[in-house]
Amino acid sequence: MATFLYKLGRLAFRRRRYVALIWVALLALAGFGAASASTATSSSFSIPGTEAQRAFDLLDERFPGGSADGATARVVFKAPGGEKVTDAANKAEIQEIVGELKSGSDQIASVADPFAAKAVSQNGSTAYISVSYKVSSMELTDGAREALEEAGEAAQSSGMTVEIGGDALQVMPETGATEIIGVAVAAVVLVITFGSLIAAGLPLLTALIGVGIGVSLITALANVLDLGSTTSTLAMMIGLAVGIDYALFIVSRYRAELAEGREREEAAGRAVGTAGSAVVFAGLTVVIALVGLAVVNIPMLSKMGFAAAGTVAIAVLIALTLVPALLGFAGKRIMGRRARKAAEAENRPEAKPNMGTRWARFVLRKPVWVLLAGVIGLGAVAVPAASLEMGLPDDGSQPRSTTQRQAYDLLSEGFGPGFNGPLLVVVDTRGSEDGRAAVDRVSQEIEGIGHVAAVTPAAFNKAGDAATITVIPEDRPSSVRTEDLVHEIRDAGRDVKGDTGAEVLVTGATAMNIDFSEKMNAALLPYLALVVGLAFLLLMVVFRSLLVPLKAALGFLLSVVAALGAVVAVFQWGWLASLFGVEQTGPIMSMMPIFMVGVVFGLAMDYEVFLVTRMREAYVHGETPGQAIVTGFRHGARVVTAAAVIMMAVFAGFIGSSESMVKMIGFSLAIAVFFDAFVVRMAIVPAVLALLGRRAWWLPRWLDRVLPNVDVEGEGLRKELSDGGPAEGGGERELVRV
Repeated sequence: MATFLYKLGRLAFRRRRYVALIWVALLALAGFGAASASTATSSSFSIPGTEAQRAFDLLDERFPGGSADGATARVVFKAPGGEKVTDAANKAEIQEIVGELKSGSDQIASVADPFAAKAVSQNGSTAYISVSYKVSSMELTDGAREALEEAGEAAQSSGMTVEIGGDALQVMPETGATEIIGVAVAAVVLVITFGSLIAAGLPLLTALIGVGIGVSLITALANVLDLGSTTSTLAMMIGLAVGIDYALFIVSRYRAELAEGREREEAAGRAVGTAGSAVVFAGLTVVIALVGLAVVNIPMLSKMGFAAAGTVAIAVLIALTLVPALLGFAGKRIMGRRARKAAEAENRPEAKPNMGTRWARFVLRKPVWVLLAGVIGLGAVAVPAASLEMGLPDDGSQPRSTTQRQAYDLLSEGFGPGFNGPLLVVVDTRGSEDGRAAVDRVSQEIEGIGHVAAVTPAAFNKAGDAATITVIPEDRPSSVRTEDLVHEIRDAGRDVKGDTGAEVLVTGATAMNIDFSEKMNAALLPYLALVVGLAFLLLMVVFRSLLVPLKAALGFLLSVVAALGAVVAVFQWGWLASLFGVEQTGPIMSMMPIFMVGVVFGLAMDYEVFLVTRMREAYVHGETPGQAIVTGFRHGARVVTAAAVIMMAVFAGFIGSSESMVKMIGFSLAIAVFFDAFVVRMAIVPAVLALLGRRAWWLPRWLDRVLPNVDVEGEGLRKELSDGGPAEGGGERELVRV
């Protein structure tokens, strides 16, 4: 592989104008496709194989036109102090708004008068209008949204408090200015690392081009592939981080080759042949982790993983082709005089040890203490993970300043906390001899269960073979008691089916969230086994070792559990919540742990490949295991540190998002990269390698013969070059001959 990438790097360097033109053309085409594509709808949220999903499917079949998955809204009214919503003036105002909503948009399926639907609190202070739409929230027109938002303006002027909840007002998430700050921090780190504006700007430029192509393609295909609004945000987050890092490693190796006196084209070829090999395998681990999300069998999550994996693949291709092409345009400006002198001095045997060298020597002197400190420290941070509770966000997790959150609070005060998460019980009576008696039995069973605030009368469909019952829990949607209530209703439903033949299904947003969380929990271990297993095999091929990949996987698991502990402490317990803009604590988003596992595993293997490959390279060239560790840190520690700081800055930039999912994922990825890069890869890994010695690089002979030799260290490339292959600065004819 190193030889092929060497040829590719030299070809891209020499044909730089064509390479740059191709990538610019791809960016323009993707941008045109995104600009001309129709507006994307929201990604359909389905969970195949769950009871809640089967109930939704049954509703679509038996209640046609009911828009079971359509957008919903609640316009909540609270009367001024000393008044009631049932007072003549207030009642007339609310009924007038009901009429305005009905005529406000042709996308509205139904509008319920609160006085006819008994949607008035017992003390008469609060009432709400239920609005159902024929389409999903992202398909609503601006006119429909405006009609909803303007519905309560007249009532507000008369003194009533009016707030609007539901998903009808859902909009694209805002990432905020901190995202730009993250990129700015990355730029500063690159300038400090390279000491050259040209060298610092090149990784940023190539990463932005790659992300531009990836996100534009996602936008262009969003409507066709049913991609959600969060997909492009997460693809941008991951693509930007890995794009900068991959280009950083290529540029860093190129500068090191120049410092050794090689011609520019030869230096580009060798940089892509060696560092490029590490980029390919690091990219493969990220892609494996992201594509592996498909094993969860949740379409939305699978699409997010595929989209992010595509962006990572683009980042790898850009690092192997566009980066060497731009190095050709940069000329000698890629390396200022001061930087060149520093690099030359570093390569001399009598050179003053850099920080990476000093740290590696310290670890070699105290490997046991460093290992214990790292493991105990991460173990302490991981303790809160034992209290992990998972769920999906609702309006109660919105910032207090939003109308959705205020509507949520008004409903909780007026009707009880469970009113924000009603359960919908669907009864299929086709298998029952007496359908109405079976439905009455279901209602009686539910009323006899604890923690139920109210049970509405059953509503049958036109055919009379299905009915719906709305159940209001006593507790808030995300509480453990509400989850227990869902399971108790389902247990009672199984008894009813055994006695009457009627099938009872529980659905609604709350039940869907519970099923989603349980499915994510069940999928976590199989997903870990798949991803870690495939990556273990990949790293075994790269490092020709059994213990090095095993150590890499165990170190990753430690950093992930520690990151989960930090997430629980901040987002569930509320520690330092105000610092990160967390206004409402609660359960951790169900998809966050498994998504974090996928992304962080890929990124963790990046650092493992980049750092340990240099150690392996030194070891196979005759250095002792201890000397190889020092060599790896001398050449790689500075660059790996810069890469980790850049990734943390990019991920932390998304903490400023208004979308709770993006905020939580941004924080979790940033803290996980910190733990993995600086504690696991920089401390635990060299300590373990120091304790293992030569055993770290042991591989059974039979396995060594079976595994393919991918030559990540470039040993085959060096041999070919020394035997008369493409020589340094050999020019076009020699490259073509090879």
